[in-house]
Amino acid sequence: MGQRDFYRPSRAEQAAAAGKTIPDVAAPGLRVLFCGINPGLYSAAVGCHFARPGNRFWPALYASGFTSRLLSPFEQDLLLDLGLGITNVVPRSTARADELSTDELIAGGRILTAKLETLRPSWLAVVGVTAYRTAFGHPGAVVGRQDTTIGGTAVWVLPNPSGLNAHWTAPQLTSAFSELREAVEAHSPTSQP
Repeated sequence: MGQRDFYRPSRAEQAAAAGKTIPDVAAPGLRVLFCGINPGLYSAAVGCHFARPGNRFWPALYASGFTSRLLSPFEQDLLLDLGLGITNVVPRSTARADELSTDELIAGGRILTAKLETLRPSWLAVVGVTAYRTAFGHPGAVVGRQDTTIGGTAVWVLPNPSGLNAHWTAPQLTSAFSELREAVEAHSPTSQP
């Protein structure tokens, strides 16, 4: 790990990151494309997905067996070698996801659908059930495998790993990610590297 791995943006740098975007970590043919709701200000300030300390995405990815060690958000590009990637429903950063409008989420769902048609991952894993319900018009959706596909991509909804989502404990979050990993491995011709 380099110095950048320990960079902590100031409050002013975070505030200045409002509305910024983070490039996707994506390539054609991924096993799983994880999809956040939108970047937070901390993540946008450092340019890495799920970067705020206290976000449980990276620990859940490791604890569930998707990665062989705990990755830093600054190592996000290593996911591609594992057939994993990251995008967002809405690309612009905000302090909180509830700052996004319904129209933004719906538009983001259309943009994401177009990405899936181009990238064709085996699975889309949306981390945030409320965002999924709004963006894709499935108001009754629950966490887990969805009955629908987008193009040829199977869809799974995971709980939001933000530390603000206290309804889901770390063990419950790990269990939800593990269920997805097991489904991916069961339906994949290749096993995890």
